[in-house]
Amino acid sequence: MKEPIIKINELDNVAVVIDEAEKGTRLSSGEVTVTLEDDIPAGHKVALATIADGSNIVKYGNPIGCATRDIQAGEWVHSHNTKTNLSGKLDYKYEPQQSAEKTNPRETLTFQGYRRKNGEVGIRNEIWIINTVGCINKSAELLADMATKELQDTDEVDGVFHFPHPFGCSQLGDDLTNTQRVLSSLVQHPNAVGVVVMGLGCENNTIKSFQEMVGEKENGKVVYLGAQDVEDEIEEGLNLIDDLVKFANGFKREEVPISELKVGLKCGGSDGLSGITGNPLVGSFSNRLISHGGTTILTEVPEMFGAEKLLMNRAENEQVFENTVKLVNDFKQYFLDHDQNVYENPSPGNKDGGITTLEEKSLGCVQKGGNATVVDVLEYAGRVKTKGLNLLQGPGNDLVSVTNLAASGAHIVLFTTGRGTPFGGPVPTVKISTNTALATKKKRWIDFNAGEFVEGKSLETLTDEFMDEMVDWASGTKQTRNEMYNFKEIAIFKDGVIL
Repeated sequence: MKEPIIKINELDNVAVVIDEAEKGTRLSSGEVTVTLEDDIPAGHKVALATIADGSNIVKYGNPIGCATRDIQAGEWVHSHNTKTNLSGKLDYKYEPQQSAEKTNPRETLTFQGYRRKNGEVGIRNEIWIINTVGCINKSAELLADMATKELQDTDEVDGVFHFPHPFGCSQLGDDLTNTQRVLSSLVQHPNAVGVVVMGLGCENNTIKSFQEMVGEKENGKVVYLGAQDVEDEIEEGLNLIDDLVKFANGFKREEVPISELKVGLKCGGSDGLSGITGNPLVGSFSNRLISHGGTTILTEVPEMFGAEKLLMNRAENEQVFENTVKLVNDFKQYFLDHDQNVYENPSPGNKDGGITTLEEKSLGCVQKGGNATVVDVLEYAGRVKTKGLNLLQGPGNDLVSVTNLAASGAHIVLFTTGRGTPFGGPVPTVKISTNTALATKKKRWIDFNAGEFVEGKSLETLTDEFMDEMVDWASGTKQTRNEMYNFKEIAIFKDGVIL
């Protein structure tokens, strides 16, 4: 049965109104009853008791800001009467807390994947065209389209794809390094059995320097093509891809334990239900995958601000704690270096959906990591080395963070959303709606509806269903929406001088 309001934690002094409700409406859930003093939009907060001016507003059992005036029981609680408690950089102390006990699953889960020669596993057998510079985006697009048309039904290839971007030339320093780091990590992705690295010939990101950064691709095959060096780069590219298709046909799906799966965790366009439905579901899945020996990767560092201590105190050891502190403080310094407010308010779309402060957004966001131990902290586009919950340096921007997660080695990215987006990255990108209305409205975008949690379906049941879907997505027996409609894009974090 659907509850009209939800009080998430017993310590909370606000509750979330599930459906839009008018002033004077009396709402009850369990022992909680409140009469609305305002019209309140769906997903927004209502005060459960009087909150004095300057007092903390508590949600998820933690402060999400403070009242800017006295707020009466039944009033709408939002940015008109609430402000953040956050300011500046903080000092942190390692206060380890016990994470969830590791459980031994009763069953061994498997999926059908591609075992690479170096032992890595891919969930797709794709050929990727990675261009070193944006000048040849259209050449790469033409090559991918023509190569796709030449694929045969008997080929063990899931498609030929290119990922346009505007970078690789006129970049200096760390900015160029970021571009090279992301592109080289994508070249090494196990979902790409074969890669054509396509350069122009006069860019800063030269094929030679990029090849040195890539090194050997031991989980597949990579070839290099300089467009200025050949008479017809499309014809030459088709010949190279023909050889890669023959190489790819040597791989077949086989049974693989789910412990080999690496999953990126991401949220975008949040609403008031994101921290109640979608993100807790992803956190529950993350816990379960890790209990099976698998790996999850959490990024969006600015959306850890205000909830970072919850992650720091779950660090496996003091070194991981120190790395997490550096992760957070370095990103705060990035804001300060550009004269920006470290604790910028949530986006307009987040506010419309019911998110008031960054603390509120962050406390909802970090739930995607469940309650597992943090085992490692990775640099931007750094590749996963340790199984378990990893933290990845990077911004919250949807396109940049999904690309970052793919570059880190995520086979698939889970993307919760209360607002909706068609975007997909270079790997399967699972869109999880936080509310049923969005899932019903945007069937070409949404892969899974977590909104059923507030309609009476238990989190355990939803997690079971989601795990079944994950096995199908990983095995290739089911495509994600972004794959069905070929929504595959990348975006690279820009930070530096461009000539």
